[in-house]
Amino acid sequence: MINLKLLYKIIGSLLFIETTMFLVCLGVAIGYEEEDIFPFACSVIISATAGFTMRLLGRKCDNSLSRRDAYLVVTLTWVVFSLFGTLPFLIGGYLPSFTDAFFETMSGFTTTGASIIDDVSTLPHGILFWRSFMQWIGGLGIVFFTIALLPSFVGGSVKVFAAEATGPIKTKLHPRLSTNAKWIWVVYLFITLLCIGSLMLAGMTPFRSINYSMATAATGGFAVDSDYSVFTPAVQYILTFFCFVSGVNFTLLYISVSKRKLSTLLKSAECRLYLSMVLGCAAFIAFELMWKNNYALEPAVRSSLFHVVSFITSTGLLADDPAKWAHVTWVVLAVCMFLGPCSGSTGGGFKCIRGVMLLKVIKNEFRQMLHPNAVLPVKIDGVNVPQSKRVTLLAFLTSYLILCLICSFSMIAMGIDNTNAITITLSTLGNVGPTLGLEIGPTMSWSILPDTAKWICSVLMLIGRLEIFTVLVIFTPQFWKEN
Repeated sequence: MINLKLLYKIIGSLLFIETTMFLVCLGVAIGYEEEDIFPFACSVIISATAGFTMRLLGRKCDNSLSRRDAYLVVTLTWVVFSLFGTLPFLIGGYLPSFTDAFFETMSGFTTTGASIIDDVSTLPHGILFWRSFMQWIGGLGIVFFTIALLPSFVGGSVKVFAAEATGPIKTKLHPRLSTNAKWIWVVYLFITLLCIGSLMLAGMTPFRSINYSMATAATGGFAVDSDYSVFTPAVQYILTFFCFVSGVNFTLLYISVSKRKLSTLLKSAECRLYLSMVLGCAAFIAFELMWKNNYALEPAVRSSLFHVVSFITSTGLLADDPAKWAHVTWVVLAVCMFLGPCSGSTGGGFKCIRGVMLLKVIKNEFRQMLHPNAVLPVKIDGVNVPQSKRVTLLAFLTSYLILCLICSFSMIAMGIDNTNAITITLSTLGNVGPTLGLEIGPTMSWSILPDTAKWICSVLMLIGRLEIFTVLVIFTPQFWKEN
């Protein structure tokens, strides 16, 4: 059976982490002396009380975490964090309903970046920082952050990591998971700090630099401005570079930088597909912009690179309005939404490693037709992919497409136009952020969506962030059986 006391203990401890996050934002609010001091003070009290209560309920628990407990605790952690994350928005009256507040918070923690707020520039600095801070913590995973911070926090952390990590193949720097988590967080922090420094050198204010750097490193996409006029050409190139880097497998990135061998990245089949997709899609869109929108060469290259990288890494930041581009470019951006960056990064989507595996399976199928008796292994970077991983790949792809089909159909039935319905589904399931369509453009908020659609989107964000199976397995009858 489910170890309820252990769940209470874990979620209670994690709520203390969220309380600390509220305290940081309270400090920002006090620093700017704005009206969001009270909402954050109340949020600190409520979350700390809830955390203390949960810890009491979980006292003297058995610290042994089963695989079933791991899946449940990871899903519940993200839901509970999002529920308490709504407090500053609701107490301060910055969002009109719980539905909107939950949507905004889930979008933040899952690094989707889709916003329900029409004009973010009217929000106080503390709330803006909270939106950025949510996605930065959610970038590598809430529980993964806890493993790095509290390695002896609970038994079975490997199972928890498996339930939250992205991608079908896990690479490790160190045999101990806690040490591995710390090094990955060092890489993450270094990328964030380097991005902050670069943006400040490009002329951005410190507050904007910090917020946009957190959005970039986490591939989140929440902006602190209602327009993109602050994105000068220099800023666009900086954000493009750091978005691209954040879409690379962090473990592989650490190995290549520490050993000073860039060839390590180029030898990776996944990184080669990622780079090829970025360059190919950007070249096509740049050509379209010059041909049909009369862009000069440099702006066309800059804008196409920025948006292709933003969409494929699931960041979702915008420096132009793709709604004004030729509709064929929407198809290219939708493909980028679907594919996503490398596994082990902060990005969402299908992941390039699965794309590589799928291409190799297709190639082998053609060869098998010509040589029926041949034994054809699937190898990625010289490592054989077992049959079980191939079955999981096809199950994941099928589940992904079925979810897209069902949710797109549901939204079309609600009266949302076809293009918006499809790209909203791809955007939320891939944790991308912007949508492409006639009713809701890439630069617009999602506030006009019906409440039912917002709840569907919130669920899709969670399912996409936890890579489908971690959430869906909880709803299977087998999960709740005794044995």
